[in-house]
Amino acid sequence: MISRTSARLLLVAGVFNIVIWPRFAKAIVDDERAWSGQAWSSAPTSFLWVHAVLIGTAITLGVVVLVIGWRAHRTAPSTVSS
Repeated sequence: MISRTSARLLLVAGVFNIVIWPRFAKAIVDDERAWSGQAWSSAPTSFLWVHAVLIGTAITLGVVVLVIGWRAHRTAPSTVSS
């Protein structure tokens, strides 16, 4: 069983990945190395494809970690004593 503190850490890590990586994706798409010519009008380069795979993987893992953290947080026993 995961503690509430650990579950919160997973939640933060999941949200971080979901928020940060799309911003990085925009920077990659806007980078001149991502295209063989004019952006969006020419063929994408391996630079773009490699980063697209990395970003997709990171976002997927972020969602998985977020779901695990959410489920763990809901089922973790409360640490407050009455």
